Parts: sequence; C-alpha cells; structure tokens
Amino acid sequence: MRPTAPTEDAPSLADPADPPTAGTSTTEAPAAAAEQRSGQRRRPKREVNGWLVLDKPIGMTSTHAVSVVKRLFCAKRAGHAGTLDPLASGCLPIALGEATKTVPFVMDGRKTYHFTVRWGEERDTDDAEGRVVAESPARPTPDLIRALLPRFTGTIAQVPPRFSALKIDGERAYDLAREGKVVELAARPVDIHRLEFVAMPDAAHTVLAAECGKGTYVRALARDLGRELGCLGHVVALRRTAVGSFTEDRAISIEALQRSGLPPGADTGAHEGASEGASAALLPVEAGLASLPSLVVSRADAGRLARGQAVLLRGRDAPLMEGWVAVSTQGALVALAEMEKGELRPRRIFNLAR
Repeated sequence: MRPTAPTEDAPSLADPADPPTAGTSTTEAPAAAAEQRSGQRRRPKREVNGWLVLDKPIGMTSTHAVSVVKRLFCAKRAGHAGTLDPLASGCLPIALGEATKTVPFVMDGRKTYHFTVRWGEERDTDDAEGRVVAESPARPTPDLIRALLPRFTGTIAQVPPRFSALKIDGERAYDLAREGKVVELAARPVDIHRLEFVAMPDAAHTVLAAECGKGTYVRALARDLGRELGCLGHVVALRRTAVGSFTEDRAISIEALQRSGLPPGADTGAHEGASEGASAALLPVEAGLASLPSLVVSRADAGRLARGQAVLLRGRDAPLMEGWVAVSTQGALVALAEMEKGELRPRRIFNLAR
C-alpha cells in the first residue's frame, strides 16, 4: 500500500537528506489542545539531559517516536539523530535536553543495517509500500549476488529515490512524486564501507548487511542491485543495528521503558520514584561525542569558555590537536569548541550541573 500522507520520516530508510531539527516536537501541540478541551492538566516539563537509544518498532514514524519518549520523560526538549521510516525498525538515538547540541556529531557517524531485498519487482518508492512499476521473472543466484557486492562498496554514485526529502525548486521530491510530476534527481557520492551477503531464505529474497555513511539510501541500494542483476528489486524489511557508537544492544523498546518506570511525573502510570530502570537506559550527553577528542581544562578556563570567551593554551603541556573537541572540567562537560593553533574557541556551551 502506498503511503497516504507525507511525513518527515517517509523519504528514507537510511539517512534523510535534511538532518532533523533537534528540539521540541511540534506533534505535542494538538495533544496539548486536546488535554485542555478534556480538562486535564498538563504535566510540568523537566530538565532531562542525555541520550536514549530507542528500539523503534515497525509502523511508527521517527517523529512520533521522539514525541512518545519526550512525553514519557516529561522532557522540555528532544530530537533524533537519523530518520527511520515506518517500515524500518531498530536504533533510533533520541537526544534529550542538552544532548540535542550533539546531534550533528551522531548524524555524521557510520550506520549499519540488516535489510531484505525482494527480487522480481521494482516499486516507485523502492520499498514495499510503493506501487509496482516493473517486473521481472529472473532471480539471482547467491554467487551472482556475492560477485556484484564489491562494485557497490566504497565511494559510489547513488541516485536518491524519487520519494525522498530532497528539495527540487523548494519542494520536497516526495510531494512532487505523489502529485505525479516528473522527479529527476542527480547522482550523489555516498560511502558504503561494507556490504555483505547474509542469507537467501528463498529464490525471491536475500538478506544483506551494510555499513554506510551519511546520506546513503538503502532503498536506492536495493533498487540498483536489482537493476544490475537484471531481476529488479526493492526493500521489504530493514533494521538499523547501529548509529555511530550507539548499538542495538543498548536499545530499549517503548514497552520496556513503560514497564521499567520513569522519573516522577512521567506519563506512564508508574508510581512515584520508580525511576531506576529508565535512568539506566538514559546515557550521558557525552555519549553523543564518542567520535570527538576530549580535552580537560582548568575550572578557570572552563569559566571563560562558558562565558563564550576563547582560551589560549600554552606551554609544554598544551595539547597538539586541531578541529572540534569536547571540553570538560572535573568530570563535567563544559563546551564543544574548535582548536586552532593553540586557541580554543567555544561553539556550543552546555548548561549542565557542575
């Protein structure tokens, strides 16, 4: 069945073309109005800071998932790092509070997927929700598939799906495609670090594993493999197993969050103080900065950075590094800064208890 309404999540099973905004979800406005009409009092928002790796279920948009987690934690701010389509499941890193300032660094990390391709049909959305546009009786053998995969590894040119979030003359490609207009998107370079054959349960389906960089569309990868094999193909199942340092073994389902108990005032019906389970699932803000070098400074220098002032690091013990660094003092994260020729310039300040 074709999607009936465009959503921010609909374009991509991998990374969207446009990074999601890390902030308050707009989906809560209708909920607030409904609460007012029903006479219910809205629960007060709390300062919640950290990362939650959600195991997003099939059938839920990423935007809705963020809204649910935000409501469960009664958090003031929330955002996610890397859209997953409703068709996809798996790792959806959700940033709460000050962690939203680290979203771009998680977005830049590598992502890994397990996905199933169905051979014999190409669909206009390049996944199971689309309309069949071409068919083929041919089916590839495991050996043919394995032999082809190296050609799709490394930096390759990929044409994004017509149903994607990319803009054409200011309009989303998926909006134009749904209106029946011609959508022509240029090929873009993407990085496929690993592409492996996993299993072939039957002649019409193959399970593959991929590790890829930002901007890669798994749907387009399945489409192009089908064309090269001469049998056509589209994605019918996809699970994301990792985003940067966030892996599925650290992911928690919404049901598990509700069972474990959330902070006092959380919208789960849990009793007051039942917060240990949810707190264990919440990772520190620093978890989003695993790809950055860390730098420890004195309390005096940390104070200058917190006021937006640059700090010059001199002497024999001055760090020899350039570019973005995560700055902390006495175990507390202070700022994201750029180091250039010994000068530390704050770019994002964290308002965390120190």
